Amino acid sequence: MINIKKYAAIDIGSNAMRLLVANIIEEEGKETHFSKSSLVRVPIRLGQDAFTVGEINEENIERMVDAMKAYSLLMKVHKVEKYMACATSAMREAYNGKEVVEIIRQESGIEIEIIDGKKEAAIIASTDLHHLLKTEQTYLYVDVGGGSTEFSLFSGGKMIVSKSFKIGTVRLLNEMVNEIVWLEVEKWIKTNTADYEPVTLIGSGGNINKLFKMSGKMQEKPLSYIYLNSQYAALNALSYDQRVSDLGLNPDRADVIIPALRVYLNAMKWSGARNIYVPKIGLADGIVKAMYYGKV
Repeated sequence: MINIKKYAAIDIGSNAMRLLVANIIEEEGKETHFSKSSLVRVPIRLGQDAFTVGEINEENIERMVDAMKAYSLLMKVHKVEKYMACATSAMREAYNGKEVVEIIRQESGIEIEIIDGKKEAAIIASTDLHHLLKTEQTYLYVDVGGGSTEFSLFSGGKMIVSKSFKIGTVRLLNEMVNEIVWLEVEKWIKTNTADYEPVTLIGSGGNINKLFKMSGKMQEKPLSYIYLNSQYAALNALSYDQRVSDLGLNPDRADVIIPALRVYLNAMKWSGARNIYVPKIGLADGIVKAMYYGKV
């Protein structure tokens, strides 16, 4: 006898908003299974406002309200019994972030929690990685967002340390990340991986997922540093228009994919990692599992 629950997670990022509806399949004597029922992504680049002007503008507030109304209806149609909506760095840093949360609550009924970088990293780390993690190996989990990147070090099947840095694709596009921040990330990675060798990267985020899909590799196979570096050079050689027309990248993906690759490549270089696994997990998956296991 199986029992199926439906949970939903809303991830309000700096480059896009996502609604994940997940099936949670419980069967006596077996491990609980999580599967994606639906994923809806809306490209609203909140970070463009938050990081440059310091507020979410009226147009984007209206778009967010419309998206949340749609998400509310979709959750109703899917018969979602429990949901959680989390907003990350863009909403954290916009001075009208709390005001926007209240407008959305009144207009759509959806409650949003603005989470800090530490909680974001903890939720992501709660994502079930044990199918991928080999206990005798060390992994650096890197989740690149629009406003921040979360780094988590796993060894012996357990998380050792985790930290969030204000390095994200939208910030990098707007040249808002200075050399000091890069040096802090480099120092953190080198210091925390120094006693572990070898280190393998686990990449999370829409950009690395897209690159992995473009590679045509099987899901359980990693991408090499050499491959990632060659793709970085190839994408850099193309104009924005060429990336959209020739490669078929979404307009809101064609610009941020290059700075995202820069973060992954630096993380690999500083940790000495030669390979990166891309298991297609992220904050929304972490939210679902954290809700289910009572961690939020």
